[in-house]
Amino acid sequence: MSKITVQDFLRKKEDRKKITMLTAYAYPFARIVDEAGIDGILVGDSLGMVVQGLENTLPVTMDEMIYHTKMVSRAVNNAIVIGDMPFMSYQAGIEDAVRNAGRFLKEAGASAVKLEGGAEVVAQIKAMTRSDIPVMAHIGLTPQSIHRMGGYKVQGKTEEAAKRLLQEAHMVEEAGAFSLLLEAIPMKLAKRITRELSIPTIGIGAGPFCDGQVLVLHDVIGMFERFVPKFVKRYANLKEEALKAIKNYREEVEKGVFPAEEQSFK
Repeated sequence: MSKITVQDFLRKKEDRKKITMLTAYAYPFARIVDEAGIDGILVGDSLGMVVQGLENTLPVTMDEMIYHTKMVSRAVNNAIVIGDMPFMSYQAGIEDAVRNAGRFLKEAGASAVKLEGGAEVVAQIKAMTRSDIPVMAHIGLTPQSIHRMGGYKVQGKTEEAAKRLLQEAHMVEEAGAFSLLLEAIPMKLAKRITRELSIPTIGIGAGPFCDGQVLVLHDVIGMFERFVPKFVKRYANLKEEALKAIKNYREEVEKGVFPAEEQSFK
């Protein structure tokens, strides 16, 4: 299997083949995700919540994102690696945005970046793409905007809000984004956006009509329990398996069962 590129994403939309994406934040899980044949790995700023134990994504820094993206890039042979631009790494100005986006490609081995926002980040998307930095846009529920949005709420439910999201979808496409992540919006709106755009849409809580889907890995494998969004489907419960294994280890050490002769040197 050859390395997935942004051109493969565009071809998949043309061929009506679904795109698969998951997050990953470190070498071991990135290896597994890549071996499973997933098309794209997003090194999301969601690591702030599922890895660092933070309440939201806002405190995550560029240096932390570069650190985690480096680990993921080392693990991956086939999937495209996309670095998630953290809060205030691109909002303050175009120069900062391009410089920080470039770090993902130059230092961390990513092939593209993702940033949140619609009309307000069009200039940044244009500048990044002019600098040969592929950009995945992200509209709908944008977690870096939780204070303005009043929490993690479905977006685009009113006619006016839906119209605005549709306009912004076209704006980021025209700015040069190679794909668009749609988060927590009604599925009928996602279907319309997907139909009208020539670039692929990636849904997370946006229904079945998007060109592809992405989920947080820790939600998929049952490693994050603080809250489980409606749009998540768990495919395993690794937390229970890990807890069972660690308890067995503790009990065997306490009873003197481990290490046995086969785990010892002569």
